[in-house]
Amino acid sequence: MEEALARYLAPRLEAADVRVTNLLRIPGGASRETWMFDAEWTDPVGGRQSAPFVLRKDPPASLLETDREAEYAFYSAFWGTDVPVPRMRWLENDPSVLGGPFFIMDRILGCESATSRIIAPPYTAVQPKIAENMYRILAAIATFDWRGTDIERVAHVPTPETAWQHELDHWERILDTEAMEPQPIMKAAIRWLRANPPPPAQRISVVHGDYRVGNFLYREDGGIYGIVDWEMAHLGDPLEDLAWSFNQSWHWAKDGRPGGIVDRETAIAHWERYSGLRADPDALHWWEVFSHVKCQGIWVTGARSFAEGRTNELILPLVAYSLINAQDQYLLRTIGRLP
Repeated sequence: MEEALARYLAPRLEAADVRVTNLLRIPGGASRETWMFDAEWTDPVGGRQSAPFVLRKDPPASLLETDREAEYAFYSAFWGTDVPVPRMRWLENDPSVLGGPFFIMDRILGCESATSRIIAPPYTAVQPKIAENMYRILAAIATFDWRGTDIERVAHVPTPETAWQHELDHWERILDTEAMEPQPIMKAAIRWLRANPPPPAQRISVVHGDYRVGNFLYREDGGIYGIVDWEMAHLGDPLEDLAWSFNQSWHWAKDGRPGGIVDRETAIAHWERYSGLRADPDALHWWEVFSHVKCQGIWVTGARSFAEGRTNELILPLVAYSLINAQDQYLLRTIGRLP
């Protein structure tokens, strides 16, 4: 893979002596293989150069199927804005280069992303600042003017009245297609969601799709320096992202706090203050119930991929084993049927 990457980078870096080193796969990720590596080359003017990169590559099977061109477009649209993202470099759709389509972006150095680190010293001391930055950036995503960017080219544009239905239809199809066993609790939730639709979205916004602790890069100063994993990004109701960040699957400290770093009321207050939008309690509740259906769609997709032999990635059955039944419990707790 190092040699193939070096051959690919040579014409793009305008160098004949590209060398790829420190290639390492980063564990986790729902729909892409993520690799980090360093490249070295000789520049005719600047001499010997080096740069750190990240490669995101389509795997044989994953927790969900997503569009790499759309992810690349969302990343690119936010470069240079108040939403920190890595700089995109190259998008390659030819699977023969590395065995699957991929894109390459700059690597942001000196940061942590681990969910286990953020709930332990020294980061516990700066959790309030991280939380404020987290929801300030989410507000910037919600109020970003996406029209005229590449997002408009790759994303479906719902109306404020249909945003909820488009997402619910999408994830119900995934649940029906991928589940290997009946999902009575999730199907009951879907019936409730359809019978009690939320009010129209306040605006049609960029929705990151997986905005939570674990998908951003942070430092000991409490700053957030990169929002990553845009594979589920789309246009829709901005409350979808806020509700997703509250899902119990991401309560890493097991203390009832979203992300293990902030209480729900404080998070909502930050988001409302920075966005100028309102987190209507009934609408937010609808999207929280929906978030469990979406989570379950992801878990059952991974389970089927492994069961059918399309992948030997052990993280897929591990996630399915640990979360499919738990997600039912989280849903029941959200609707007040469990303490």
